[in-house]
Amino acid sequence: MCGIVGYIGDKQAQSILLSALSMLEYRGYDSCGIAVVSNGIKSYKNVLRVAEMKEIAPQIIGTVGIGHTRWATCGEPTRVNAHPHFDCTGNIAVVHNGVITNYPVLKQKLINDGHEFVSDTDTEVIPHLIEKYYKGDLEKAVELALLDIQGSYAIAVIGAGENKLVVARKDSPLIIGVGDRETFVASDVPAILDYTNQVIYLDDGDIGVITGDGIKIKKDGLEIHREEHKILWSVEAAQKAGYEHFMLKEIHEQPKVIRDTLSEYTQMSEPIVDLENLREDDRSILILACGTSYNAGLVGKYIMEDLVGVPVRVEIASEFSCYGQTPEKTLAFVISQSGETADVLKAIRKLKGVQCHVVAVTNVVGSSISRIADQTIYTRAGPEISVAATKSFIAQLMVLYWLAMSYSKVDAKRLADILLELRQLPSKVQWMLDNGEDILQCARYLARFENVFFIGRGLNYPIALEGALKLKEISYIHAEGYAAGELKHGPFSLLGENTPVITITGQDSTYESILTNIKEVKARKSPLIALTGDGDEAIKEFVDMVITVPRVDPIFSPVVNTVALQLLAYYTARERDCPIDFPRNLAKSVTVE
Repeated sequence: MCGIVGYIGDKQAQSILLSALSMLEYRGYDSCGIAVVSNGIKSYKNVLRVAEMKEIAPQIIGTVGIGHTRWATCGEPTRVNAHPHFDCTGNIAVVHNGVITNYPVLKQKLINDGHEFVSDTDTEVIPHLIEKYYKGDLEKAVELALLDIQGSYAIAVIGAGENKLVVARKDSPLIIGVGDRETFVASDVPAILDYTNQVIYLDDGDIGVITGDGIKIKKDGLEIHREEHKILWSVEAAQKAGYEHFMLKEIHEQPKVIRDTLSEYTQMSEPIVDLENLREDDRSILILACGTSYNAGLVGKYIMEDLVGVPVRVEIASEFSCYGQTPEKTLAFVISQSGETADVLKAIRKLKGVQCHVVAVTNVVGSSISRIADQTIYTRAGPEISVAATKSFIAQLMVLYWLAMSYSKVDAKRLADILLELRQLPSKVQWMLDNGEDILQCARYLARFENVFFIGRGLNYPIALEGALKLKEISYIHAEGYAAGELKHGPFSLLGENTPVITITGQDSTYESILTNIKEVKARKSPLIALTGDGDEAIKEFVDMVITVPRVDPIFSPVVNTVALQLLAYYTARERDCPIDFPRNLAKSVTVE
């Protein structure tokens, strides 16, 4: 979740490191720091934003350096816990993403050997281990230190007097950017796009040594070759383009995302995943994901069971990786925006252990998930910078719709109607974006409360979960999503004048049932906001406020309803003056379990 950057070349490192770190702010952080080889190693770090650091950090002269934005996991966010971390001599500096699970044992051994620690972090054992093994060869010392370490890591290491960067990864992402007589290291592509679009993706177990003469990568003691990849999107795609926040920009990009993702796959003569045999063999599908992607998976369950007739099981990856069981050779879809989600990666390894066929759905070409899955379906959302996922969620839905429709068992007329509606989705979403005044009014009303319920039925139950997740993520309002029929099984006790309920009202067979639920909520005096299709006059009698969405085929209602709830969360957070793109305690890419 933290951000790593590194530089070696003929330019001054400090300004490049700070610029690169600013492009990783979306990952979430509470402190930052840099270290540069400069008559030894000079460093500056503190609990502040990168922009503040640019203003107050002393100028450090040198052309080799590393930097870090830290999201606290082991040790509170303090200056001494910020990265980089050093050995006793101050001649070795390390930045690290991940978790060292055996650090208490390692730390005690090092203390017994005379090493002195200053921080509460697990990371600090790494430079001390490197110091322990250092005999004039930094690369070798890093190799030996990593043999002692258990857990996950992406690291970048510099040494005093050393004109080199040593990097390594295991279960945390790390890339090398290849420039003109200069080389960059980063956790993610946006950090380096101002300087190069040529990258090398490191795999688990890789150790890289970068000098002015080139890049050497080793694995299991043997030198190997890793291909360079060209990044096809520009740095401008990762900028706000005049919008107040990245989140708002990314919400407004969704009509294009729908078109781009669908055009990528609907033009194929054959889908890359065969569901036909699966249906004939009476086998099931497993979907694994976390957070927003999990909610997309739940929508996928409804549409695949409806259109394809295949039973689908959806599980939270973090639970499955520890406790879940599945039959051998199951077809599994794993969904991750970043392709680096630690819990999903762990789940994939478990699936591969029982010979499951794993299909990854991800937004990031070259990500870890794409490299270990059997097949990969890429969503075409482009870079998503805001921590709260919006356009990547819609792109995931488009992939799931495409898969379901490719093997649909419905009659030809029904399928033709769905395809026609699918082509109209971008314009329906655009209508939502152009007619949001009722959403803004509801947001101003909602912003005064501290607890909110979202309810839905059928396809829109996962959207209730997603709407609640978006609101709590960025507005800090406690929000919960429920299947509407579950309110009477406990949550009713919390209803009242200070607990608004937002109902996602499907224009389908669930309409009458959810209307009953609305009446039950109203009887308990909770304020009611209804999302409902254009022309639904009947519901206005029972609710306090209405958000109108365009009429669509019920199977696509999750799309327009999601966009409405994204805007509701955004405007509510803006009304409460929250840091929308960088909500507290959260990170874009969750690379620790």
